[in-house]
Amino acid sequence: MQILGLIVVGLIIGALARLIKPGKQRLSILATLLLGIVGALIGGVIASWLGTGNIFELNVLGFIVAVIAAVLLIGVAEGLSGGRNRAVR
Repeated sequence: MQILGLIVVGLIIGALARLIKPGKQRLSILATLLLGIVGALIGGVIASWLGTGNIFELNVLGFIVAVIAAVLLIGVAEGLSGGRNRAVR
């Protein structure tokens, strides 16, 4: 059940990150989901380190960190995919 919750939260965090990140992103829904899940895990780990919950309890601080991490991850993914697209042209 926790994996299903992680997928749902990852999709929400990924969607929020895409809304916050300016410009048009060329990422699929699967890429958004995966980056959102990674962001959720990063947020959970940092919240756990700060003693505000564990990795599977995404509280307010963890959620904010997760969204910020997902925005950064989307930027990195865009940079990596953009670099490959420019080299092909």
